[in-house]
Amino acid sequence: MRQCMDADNLHRRLNKIMGQIKAIDKMVDEDIPCEDILIQINAAKGALHKVGQLVLEGHLNHCVREGIEHGDADKTISEFTKAVEHFSRMT
Repeated sequence: MRQCMDADNLHRRLNKIMGQIKAIDKMVDEDIPCEDILIQINAAKGALHKVGQLVLEGHLNHCVREGIEHGDADKTISEFTKAVEHFSRMT
């Protein structure tokens, strides 16, 4: 799976998201206004969605392409469709 994605980029993004989540947790303890917390939650959610897009893009460009060229195209497309469905449920 590491072949189909830029792992360093994904790790960097995920570490940033973990920092955002820790900051949100701290905001709750500091009695920050709800609106400000919701803004930060939305930012973290958007960043996580972007990570998912990058994983899906890498999967399409590597795994799906390889499956179509060297394997069972129908099965590959069916599995990709399921992956897209799972990802689209996140939002």
